[in-house]
Amino acid sequence: MRVFVTGASGHLGSAVVPELLEAGHQVVGLARSDKSAAALTAAGAQVHRGDLDDLDGLAAAAAAADAVIHLAFKHDAMFAGDFDGAVAADLRAINTLGNALAGTGKPLVATSGTALFAFAGLQGLLTEADVLDAGPRIEAENAVVALAERGIRSSVVRLPPTVHSSLDHHGFIPTFISIARSKGVSAYVGDGANHWPAVHTLDAARLYRLALESAPAGSRLHAVDDEGIAFRQIAEGIGRGLNLPVVSIPPTQAEAHFGFLSAHAQADNPSSSTLTRDLLGWKPVQPGLIDDLGQGHYFDAPSTTPR
Repeated sequence: MRVFVTGASGHLGSAVVPELLEAGHQVVGLARSDKSAAALTAAGAQVHRGDLDDLDGLAAAAAAADAVIHLAFKHDAMFAGDFDGAVAADLRAINTLGNALAGTGKPLVATSGTALFAFAGLQGLLTEADVLDAGPRIEAENAVVALAERGIRSSVVRLPPTVHSSLDHHGFIPTFISIARSKGVSAYVGDGANHWPAVHTLDAARLYRLALESAPAGSRLHAVDDEGIAFRQIAEGIGRGLNLPVVSIPPTQAEAHFGFLSAHAQADNPSSSTLTRDLLGWKPVQPGLIDDLGQGHYFDAPSTTPR
């Protein structure tokens, strides 16, 4: 297939694009800068210049493709404090892509997150069958699933908060590493028993390809390998990597220590991918998060703020 990919030069896109190419697909990647365009060309993809605000360009690229994978999100705006604006831009892009593909039967694979459900108050093990009526980014997920009723083979991949690998330079793990460096300790809150799911970037990329090729219309999929790692274990892995002490801090000190990530550091988000594995035959084969932390690549260079 000729696949239009938004976010094609980002962390996940840099794994999804070669995954698609190696499977024999053609890729047209959205690029908003010369640097992104050069990276896509070097990878063997074609380039469509534009961004999420260029709705006419998105529609034209989607209409000219056999399939679409939507990975892009305005992370820069989100971390600058305009989360609502980033969420609105994502929903506009999805509606635009949907309008371009309506009635064609073509696949559209979009992106959501498991942590959204933890922040919404859902407790216990999250499964693909769990659905929310509304909430930040939830409207976009529901809009994608609803496109199945408009003649699109739509599906949503829910990513865990940690998508880890040597390609991850701006995600949550690099940011927690940066915080630990600056504070001189690697911390967790309370007993650190809250759980984070995780997946390796390359395993997640393969799931996007499988979804593109065969996910039934209206599918919700979980890119989850580690169902729930105690946050204390993550802090311990960071402590080992930086040779820093690992400490518990009380909830009252979480915001002072973790800043805007204090809620994430306390989130409990155990998540299953059993239904996804059964549906698509997806089986993660890459190292889990704790083993990946032990490989050292996260500690080779200073970590930066996510984007």
